[in-house]
Amino acid sequence: MLTTAVATAGLTASATGPARAAHGGHEGRGGQGDVADALRALPGLRLVEERPDAEPGYRHFVLGLRQPVDHTDPAAGTFEQRLTLLHTALDAPTVLFSTGYHAVLTPRRTEPAVLLGANQLQVEHRHFGTSVPAGRPDRTHLTIRQAADDHHRVVRLLRRLYPGAWLSTGASKGGMATVYHRRFHPRDVDGTVVYSAPHNVDDRDDSAYLRFLETVGTAPAREAVKAAQRRMLLHRAELVARYEDWAAATGDTFRLVGSADRAFEVAVLRVLFMFWQRAAPADLAAIPGPRATAGELYAWLDSWAGLPLYADTAARRYVPYWYQIGTQLGYGDIPTAHVADLLRHPGSLTARTFVPPEIPLAFDSAAMPDIDRWVRRHGSRLLFVYGDQDPSVAEFFRPGGADSRVLWVPGGHHGVDLADLPAADRAWAEEALLRWTGTHRLTRRRR
Repeated sequence: MLTTAVATAGLTASATGPARAAHGGHEGRGGQGDVADALRALPGLRLVEERPDAEPGYRHFVLGLRQPVDHTDPAAGTFEQRLTLLHTALDAPTVLFSTGYHAVLTPRRTEPAVLLGANQLQVEHRHFGTSVPAGRPDRTHLTIRQAADDHHRVVRLLRRLYPGAWLSTGASKGGMATVYHRRFHPRDVDGTVVYSAPHNVDDRDDSAYLRFLETVGTAPAREAVKAAQRRMLLHRAELVARYEDWAAATGDTFRLVGSADRAFEVAVLRVLFMFWQRAAPADLAAIPGPRATAGELYAWLDSWAGLPLYADTAARRYVPYWYQIGTQLGYGDIPTAHVADLLRHPGSLTARTFVPPEIPLAFDSAAMPDIDRWVRRHGSRLLFVYGDQDPSVAEFFRPGGADSRVLWVPGGHHGVDLADLPAADRAWAEEALLRWTGTHRLTRRRR
């Protein structure tokens, strides 16, 4: 592995902030003018491959950037962070896209990139996917500040090729990572669009989540979901047997969570939240009723709670997520009183269930209040887009800085876009993109 000192020397970039250097001719597909050659010339950056799946007008690159394991300690070593680039033009705006999780290799542009006809640079979160230090990674370096510093170094380096306006964006946990980047490096980009991002300021107080889940939708629909949960737990033996059969057929196991029975119970509890997170009106009629068979109950639970998520193959991929939950991000509570008499593993709906016992979890209760203070007092050019039927955002960001706003989609859930906003709010949002980037017009929307 390269030493951090070498990587840091190679990645020293120009001054922080929205510098505007003139661009050279790197648009073509051959010779000195090829953008691929320009990417290869950037220190610390490796062009892994160019994929042939980009839409017309774009090129799709998979990249690796050498990053410090610990931005405060050069002796801690380095790791290669996975990036993807959808390139259209060096003088176009650039959208920095944070996933919060693993990188997605499907060349799909985010809504801001579509509207602006922009380049798009996706950053895989540290400790997810291939962006993991070699050997046994030290999870103590999986913090919101270290990830923000990753994003900062990405921006500083790629601005050498893309000197125009930059926006950042992300949805859900990716949106959270986008806000954390702005907190610690507020001048890296010219504006930020955040979709459906939760903001659990005080992990000791989950009353907002509980209140939301007790009032969302209609009373009959809420009771139907709760009744379905009870029926699943009453049919536990048959449903767990189906779950175990699925695991045996796929070669999966339940060593991390402990047993198929415990994984099943966690899924049943979480389905209350996950159903309301994405349910459309048409889904209410499909909630399993009193005559539902065990097979129908199992299929419904799987479709909404995703039973493979709690078996080892998937669960181990998301250990970094649960580690962040248990050390800084916090986790909203879910009503359980209506099934308390049927639970065999009470207290399992915590980060500890999904993090191996040898990995310590010490919660930093100051991290989210610090983010909250910055967003409320200084968070400028921040646009938050939320659905008012999404339990994920029972607690949400409230920006207080200049040219920032929170916009709500009536009846919207966890996958809302600017396009779903009421006309006046959509117009404000689109005008903000133009204002922040100095762009004269938006491109035709592709849905």
